[in-house]
Amino acid sequence: MTRSLFEEEHELFREQVRRFAEREVAPHFRDWEKAGITPKEFWRKAGEAGVLCTTIPTEYGGGGGSFLHACVVTEEMARIGASTGIPVHSDMVSPYLMHYGSESLKQHLLPRLCRGEIVASIGMTEPGTGSDLKSIRTSAVRDGDHWVISGQKVWITNGANCGVVLVACKTDPSAGAKGVSLIAVEAGTPGFSKGQPMDKIGLKAQDTAELFFDNVRVPIGNLVGEEGRGFVYLMQQLPQERLVIAVRSCAILEANLEATVKYVRERKVFGAPIAEFQNTKFKLAEAKAYITMLRSFVDDCITEHINGGITSEKAAMAKLTSTELLGRYLDEFLQLHGGYGYSNEYGIGRAWVDARVTRIAGGTSEVCKDIISRGL
Repeated sequence: MTRSLFEEEHELFREQVRRFAEREVAPHFRDWEKAGITPKEFWRKAGEAGVLCTTIPTEYGGGGGSFLHACVVTEEMARIGASTGIPVHSDMVSPYLMHYGSESLKQHLLPRLCRGEIVASIGMTEPGTGSDLKSIRTSAVRDGDHWVISGQKVWITNGANCGVVLVACKTDPSAGAKGVSLIAVEAGTPGFSKGQPMDKIGLKAQDTAELFFDNVRVPIGNLVGEEGRGFVYLMQQLPQERLVIAVRSCAILEANLEATVKYVRERKVFGAPIAEFQNTKFKLAEAKAYITMLRSFVDDCITEHINGGITSEKAAMAKLTSTELLGRYLDEFLQLHGGYGYSNEYGIGRAWVDARVTRIAGGTSEVCKDIISRGL
């Protein structure tokens, strides 16, 4: 379908990102999956190519673009089926620093993030807390000119690779959500350690790890924004995170619909292409109808976001519908591939496995439904 939200500069940038993805990602991605991590060399190359931190102003080393540029990167990585952790690095951590960090913290961290010299992650989830951010137990106690952090984080994207992590911690355990703060902790700080990349069923190349904090001392200047405002900051940024998931999900559906149409036209069963069977036609027709509707809605959400910010309710709608349809139709596409769909020879199998987490990460489908229900 024709999309009106991108201008010529965005399409020129898309060509740049697509060339980078096909040159530096696609040929190596299977090796990264086997290794369970995206190499740091990739991050440096991505920084050199201008693929990272596209919305960060040029004075901090970023691309100086809009959320549309970020969408281009997300869509092009999704098109080749690559999960690299860029959205967390570029579209989550960098904006936190840009919007809430002190000038000295921005000057210290953002240029290195933009160049890919260090990889960024955000530590929210803990064992037993899941989506309940108010219940985190990682603590940060003020001691003179330092914060002393103790606790554990789990399911942290870019955790093994990270050079800096924004840690959601309790600076006032008695204040509930109002006691949560965000503090930047750099790799190499005494007491900060990482677990091995976790053995997940999907997203193999996107390293995920446990992080441990044993009386980690960091300067008070590493506080991101104001003390006790961390939960508010997280709630302000979560709509964009959910929208990024929707953007990626929609792009994955479009790419795999195209790949499946091509496959069924070539694959023959009982002497005829699979595409000629009514079941195949109906399955793909339904998929195209729903994906086209989804694309229209997601693009509308992108437009709303760049024109002033998407609401939590609408972002939850975008994430819920896109990820539920992603799981539904990738399963249909895999079925149309037959036995080949279950092998690693075709990208549909990897996409199908990778997609399962989208209904969990960034707020489960149930959490999204709860947010939507508040507006009924």
